[in-house]
Amino acid sequence: MLPVQGNVHLIAGAGGNIAVQVGEEGVLLVDSGSESMSGDVLAAIRRLSDRPIRYIVNTHLHADHIGGNAAIAKAGASLGASRALEGAEIIGHENVLLRLSKPAAGAATTPYAALPTATYFTDDKDFSFNAEAVVLIHAPAAHTDGDTMVFFRSSDVVVTGDLFVTTSYPVIDAGNGGTLQGVVTALNHVLKLAVPRHNQEGGTVIVPGHGRLCEEHEVLEYRDMLVIIRDRIQEMVGRGASLEDVKRSRPTLDYDRRYGAESGPWTTGAFTEAIYRELSEGRAAK
Repeated sequence: MLPVQGNVHLIAGAGGNIAVQVGEEGVLLVDSGSESMSGDVLAAIRRLSDRPIRYIVNTHLHADHIGGNAAIAKAGASLGASRALEGAEIIGHENVLLRLSKPAAGAATTPYAALPTATYFTDDKDFSFNAEAVVLIHAPAAHTDGDTMVFFRSSDVVVTGDLFVTTSYPVIDAGNGGTLQGVVTALNHVLKLAVPRHNQEGGTVIVPGHGRLCEEHEVLEYRDMLVIIRDRIQEMVGRGASLEDVKRSRPTLDYDRRYGAESGPWTTGAFTEAIYRELSEGRAAK
């Protein structure tokens, strides 16, 4: 458990990063981590607060961020009197519920108890909890088509989910509606929300989906990197280059030491291919 800023804390190492907002009204989580880590997450929450867990906000649909939904929601209690025995409210964009309710062929089925119990379909949704404005912001066609960023206004903390990570290139989940251009647009939104203190140190804290806490300038550098790589590949696509031509040119070379991977679930080659296909097929988010 790590203090972030204001009312917000971080639980790391349980899958995706989990943000925890605490106060007199109870506990709000942004994401719930992996299913296998639910017991450890609950223990960490209880070291921080003995108040009821009221809300779980899901940033997107991947299991390392929503796997703990069922167990952690069951341990909580909704603020609504009629739902007092049904556990914490799980909130997500409607696309998260739609995709989890009708998984693609071969995809794992999500237990009913882990599905969002409240959704929104607008550009944003806001409410007050623990005397703080909590703003949910939909990022269309970014990491997926159901991404939600969470802005804790008084604490001055933005939680991004996997549209911003410090450990790899962003995963472009095209099968679930993701695009690189959507990621760039979402990062531009984060930059509009974030305000640095003197000499760029301090100010708004950004909690990525994976990796360390960041400040505005780190999001700016990540956004600029993606734009540079996108434009390199776009130039080659415009000249009629094949995917193999693009891969051989290594358009990510100067960033690979920091973000690249030759093995694992998301390689540099997979990242390059996702951008190539998006640009060549004209699927970029507007």
